Amino acid sequence: MRTITIKSLEEIDAAAKEFAAALGEDRIVAFYGSMGAGKTTFISALCKFFGAEDDVCSPTFTIVNEYRAADGDSIFHFDFYRIDSLKEAVDIGFEEYLYSGSLCLIEWPEKVEPLLPEETLRVHITVADDGSRTLDLEND
Repeated sequence: MRTITIKSLEEIDAAAKEFAAALGEDRIVAFYGSMGAGKTTFISALCKFFGAEDDVCSPTFTIVNEYRAADGDSIFHFDFYRIDSLKEAVDIGFEEYLYSGSLCLIEWPEKVEPLLPEETLRVHITVADDGSRTLDLEND
């Protein structure tokens, strides 16, 4: 397991760079964390690192947003907070996105856990009392 600590918002870009280096060939990333843990904020910094010029926001109502990286590749950003069943994820073609070869960044993956492939990189974000964040990265 690898750990990345973000002591303040000023360090988020450096943390995104470190995370991208740790990402390697992983294309499916599941972000676990409580409401307000910083999942969307970190995903925004990560997309910025990859050169996406789009406004990155949580796709809470649309379920998925697509951003374009500087190299032209798609980055898919999912937010499953509001879904009530796996069928909703299947209906939007979630599995097709997962196997597209594009980077898939997933918020609230608990809601779609049975659909996630074994090779999913799981990132657990915890908030310390001082407001810093710890990202624990684990591959199965």
